[in-house]
Amino acid sequence: MGKHCILVIDMLNDFIGENAALRCPDGEKIVPALRKLMDYGRTRPEDIHIVHIQEAHRKHDADFRVRPVHAVAGTWGSRIIDELKPAGDEYVIPKRRHSGFMYTDLDLYLREENIETVVVTGVWTNVCVRSTASDASYRAYKVIAISDCCASKDEEMHRAGLRDMAIFAKVMTVDEYIKAWEEGEDPWKDAGQPDNKEKGRCCS
Repeated sequence: MGKHCILVIDMLNDFIGENAALRCPDGEKIVPALRKLMDYGRTRPEDIHIVHIQEAHRKHDADFRVRPVHAVAGTWGSRIIDELKPAGDEYVIPKRRHSGFMYTDLDLYLREENIETVVVTGVWTNVCVRSTASDASYRAYKVIAISDCCASKDEEMHRAGLRDMAIFAKVMTVDEYIKAWEEGEDPWKDAGQPDNKEKGRCCS
């Protein structure tokens, strides 16, 4: 089934928690599921890589024309939350735009490591997670979105992001993802919706 890479997107102090400058209100809720996914991935280092995507803006970033100042490189707000800190040699990729691929070396890393499937998690489902998933698809990677490891401002935005990704990706829960690996099945099987209809318990 090829190698997977779990992308943990923007689980940072400025998005998660009461003191976050641009808080994702449901972000705290997904931490346990994300820890479960990351812990499982770390038991299969030959099959599953973990990469942390870290928003790290410059002080006068153009992004601040439309959103509050947040996640400035080198500040507390741009740091990965303590509960999900990288372990071992897990790669951290800074970004300044929504997509983890935009002006970063993510694609180079994935190709160097012979990754076939990109697994997206983190915040916000309908913004940075969806943008990264779309760019992965454009580059011909298989894409999986873990529904209970993503969050947005509210449930409506979260489900909208999942519905968009379900058109070209496989949307599944962390338990479904782990079960597929344990049973030797390709988690990406039956991905996408050729008829462009919404379906599935994660997206309806």
